[in-house]
Amino acid sequence: MRYLNFGTSGLKVSEVALGTMTFGREADENESVKILNYYLENGGNFVDTANVYAEGRSEEILGRALKGRRDEIVLATKGFFAMGKGPNDKGASRKSILKAIEDSLKRLQTDYIDLYQIHCWDESTPIEETMETLDYLINKGYVRYIGISNFSGWQIEKALRVSEFHGYKKIISAQMQYNLVVRDIEMEILPVCKAEGLSVMAWGPLGGGFLSGKYKSREKPKEGRIAKAGDDWEEAWRRRATEKNFKILEKLEEIAKRYDKTVPQVALNWLISQNIFPILGARTLQQIKDNMGAIGWALTQKDMDELNDVSQSEERYPYRFIKSANAR
Repeated sequence: MRYLNFGTSGLKVSEVALGTMTFGREADENESVKILNYYLENGGNFVDTANVYAEGRSEEILGRALKGRRDEIVLATKGFFAMGKGPNDKGASRKSILKAIEDSLKRLQTDYIDLYQIHCWDESTPIEETMETLDYLINKGYVRYIGISNFSGWQIEKALRVSEFHGYKKIISAQMQYNLVVRDIEMEILPVCKAEGLSVMAWGPLGGGFLSGKYKSREKPKEGRIAKAGDDWEEAWRRRATEKNFKILEKLEEIAKRYDKTVPQVALNWLISQNIFPILGARTLQQIKDNMGAIGWALTQKDMDELNDVSQSEERYPYRFIKSANAR
């Protein structure tokens, strides 16, 4: 297991994070603790949750499971989505954030959060208010570092410039959807993060289960997350079941055979090889065991080029125009 500096900070985190959205939902407490223990026993130290996961049960399970070893863990959580029916039970206002952090600290049974993230851009709250409140949390010792999730490129820049102007603590990370079938963040968000020194955590690193290796036909899936989507499975499947995506799967299977690895392990290694932190969201102990097989080896540049070529997003304006104009 490698331990890398997180953002521009001195904080050291393992190259893969454990996501706990399944805790208290697809995985009961007993299975959740087994998943957590296996991850920690194999060198992981970076655990990510959110107040909204399983309506708070994910944080509660972690609070109980981390007793006696809290300080060994880099613990991350998030706030934004509704945790009640009141008008201030959602969002990134001062009132909403302070209530969310107070409740998360209680559920997690801890005095501080290592990484506190705003779970989504809040269209109704000035970013100045959000960043001032996050700075207050760090100054009071409730939070060590701050990050964002589900922001656009210009929104990340706005948050950074507001913090810079007012002398607030700056965000050090962005948690975004990123995988071989969803590469949208490469247009604006990844360049911003690289330029500003932000680390990127990838949620949905297996494309909502599509890159798990279970989907090999163009028929309704028989197992996996999409198969369990109920009446929404057709919509979920249509977004993934494209000719391009099946070619990506074929390439992953080909590379997996070269290394005697599984399809998910190769898909995760593609992220790890770029120093992106994939968030492993296992539902079972067997899944986390397989996912952890993504570390300790590396794809070659040839492998990376093959995967990038088959999954490359279409160049759009103005990126195509800028590239062409600068090549002349």
